Amino acid sequence: MGKIVVDLDVELAKNKMTLTELSDRIGITIANLSILKTNKAKAIRFSTLSEICRVLNCEVGDILRYQGDKDE
Repeated sequence: MGKIVVDLDVELAKNKMTLTELSDRIGITIANLSILKTNKAKAIRFSTLSEICRVLNCEVGDILRYQGDKDE
C-alpha cells in the first residue's frame, strides 16, 4: 500500500526558512510542524495546509505527494 509523503523540508529549504520561522508565521507549534515534517502525522487540516502554502508560496502538490509501493 502506498503512502502520502510530506516534502515540507524541501519547501522550507527553497524558501530559506526554518521550522521555527514557519511556526511563528502560521501560528502552529514547532512540535506539530515537526510531526508533519518527519512524516509521522496521521492527518492535516486544510486550514493548516493552506497557511503553509500561503507562507511558502507553493502549491499543495509541492508539500504532499503520493508514493506507491514498488509493485504498484
